[in-house]
This record gives sequence, structure tokens and C-alpha cells, in this order.
Amino acid sequence: MAFIDYYKVLGIDKSASSTDIKKAYRKLARKYHPDLNPNDKEAELKFKQINEANEVLSNAENRKKYDSYGENWKDGEAYEKTRQQQRKSQQQYQGGQGFDGFEGFGSGDSSDFFESMFGGGFSNRGGNTKFRGQDFNATLQLNLSDVFTTQKQVLTVNGKNIRLTIPAGVTNGQIIKIRGKGGQGVNGGPTGDLLIEFNILNNTTFKRDAQNLYKTVDLDLYKAVLGGDIMVDTFDGKVKLNVKPSTQNQTQIKLKGKGFPVYKKEGVFGDLYITYNVKLPNKLSDKEKELFEELAKLQ
Repeated sequence: MAFIDYYKVLGIDKSASSTDIKKAYRKLARKYHPDLNPNDKEAELKFKQINEANEVLSNAENRKKYDSYGENWKDGEAYEKTRQQQRKSQQQYQGGQGFDGFEGFGSGDSSDFFESMFGGGFSNRGGNTKFRGQDFNATLQLNLSDVFTTQKQVLTVNGKNIRLTIPAGVTNGQIIKIRGKGGQGVNGGPTGDLLIEFNILNNTTFKRDAQNLYKTVDLDLYKAVLGGDIMVDTFDGKVKLNVKPSTQNQTQIKLKGKGFPVYKKEGVFGDLYITYNVKLPNKLSDKEKELFEELAKLQ
């Protein structure tokens, strides 16, 4: 089998970083994956070479051996050991001591010696290697109100319908893995996974921070001064709050357990924080102005 330069296979040079190797592999694996190139033998062969190159170069120890021994990297240690034995036997032979099995062994015979030891120059025996299938990536866009409760959806990925249960409390940017729903493996290798990233759009008047919710509620001056009951929206309905007399602007109160559900913890919720925004009247009547003047005198 002809020598395959793994660096050339991935389109990188020998100084490439581990990140460069990873990027190159992902790009090429996606391009030549059998699922995207059905009945294309050339693409299938290329895909095998890409996986083989990645398996070697992405492993620091294997890469070091490959850089030292090239196509013979798998047998590098044995190669080195045999080479040392060769030197020793040559020294013994040149010193007239003789050595069974190596008499007459000259420098020009070394290639024949190694071929007999490793079978034709360390031929690559990885033709039947099993390769894991490619991971598929998908983005699912939902509204914040959609993920307040657990729901089921059907996604279509590469022509296949996948039933998905989305737990309440999923966060924006969160990625979940569906095992075995990616690309088929090669040579009987395991199937890849489906990675779903959630893009959560806030279509509400609440601000979310993990499992806690925040909301600003306008409070008229008279209610702030005198106190009393008001109705406030929570995520799942209205509640009655009692405003204390002389409530200051930007006062914050906590409604325990009225926040967002905690991911994969059924029945557990965060808190809702209400901030009062005291609104001054835009215009005072003569009577109101007179009363405020009287109050000012009392102060």
C-alpha cells in the first residue's frame, strides 16, 4: 500500500496546532461523509483516509511517533529495537565475533531485513478500521413561553423524523445530545450523535436570569404613599400583592417559587423579583395642588 501523508490528507502543514487539526478534520469529514455522497466510492475512500489521519494526528503521542517514523509509526518501537539489534550484530560481525543468523549482514541488506521482520516495509494494516459516524448539528428556535413547560416536538434531520422531548427550563445557547441520531458509522463503526442548540427568544415582559425572573411594575404615587392591594402578572397568572405604605421608588420584593422552572428538576422553580417604579402624576388639579401644599407645610 502506498504511503499516505496524513498532513496532506487534512490539508495542513506539520506545524499545525491541535485546533487546526480539529477544524480541518471537521470540514473535510462533513464534505466527504458517505451520507452526503451516496454510492461515491472515491468519497468513501477519502472519508476513511480523513478519519485515519485525524485518529493519528489528534493524539499527541501517536503524532510524535508518526513524525518520527512516518508510515511505520505503529511499529516505531519495534523498528527502533530491531535497528539497535542490527547495529549490535554489525559491531559483533565487524569485530570477528560472529553472530548466528546475521553473518554476512551488510548495510545494503537492511531493507530486506526489515521487510522480513515487518512484512514488506510496515504495510498499513488498518483497511478494516471502524470509524464513528459524523455528529449532526441543528439549531432549534423557541420562544421563552414555549420552554416554561415540558413539550414534545418532531424534528426532521436529513430526511428522518426524530421525536424529541424538550424539558422545561432549557436555556438560550444550551446544547443537548441525542445519542445515535447522527451519521452512520463506516465499516460497522458506531453511529454519530445529534447535537441540538437552543435559540430562545424572549417574547415576554419578564427578564430571565437562569431560573429567576425579573419584572418592573409601575406604582402610582398614591398607592406608594398610602399602600394597598394591586394585581401583578406572573409567568403563569396573576397574583395579589399588598403594597406597604410609604413604599420607595425602585423597591424590590421577591415572590418565592414564582420564577422559571429549573432544568430537569420537576416541580422546582426559581423566584420572581418585582421592582416598583413609582410614577408621579403628569398634571395636578387645583385641589390636588392645594392638598400637596398643605402636606408640605406639615413636613
